[in-house]
Amino acid sequence: VQLQASGGGLVQAGGSLRLSCSASGRTFSRLVGWFRQPPGKDREFVAAITLSTGSTFYADSVKGRFTISRDNVKNTVYLQMNSLKPEDTAVYYCAAAQTLRITYDTEPTYDNWGQGTLVTVSS
Repeated sequence: VQLQASGGGLVQAGGSLRLSCSASGRTFSRLVGWFRQPPGKDREFVAAITLSTGSTFYADSVKGRFTISRDNVKNTVYLQMNSLKPEDTAVYYCAAAQTLRITYDTEPTYDNWGQGTLVTVSS
């Protein structure tokens, strides 16, 4: 599976962006997650969705502001980000897991990673 993340950009605090994660190659996987890496920090979990049932999971820091969704026909997962804050500034990565595992918020769960898209939120 090859993943392509897109939709990043510069936005003012309080604004919105929608990220897309498109898959090519093999059929999309069982679980897709979004992670982010703020400048100078480690990569962290943001959100995940199971592709069969649409169950969603979120980091506490984005609950109520971000929404993850999927379009199985288009092999695309979206991350709608509202009420953006400067601390949301990061490179955002999407990742896909071929099998469902107990944890959804750790990097080893995922088998394939996209290249990342930069989101910058100005104050």
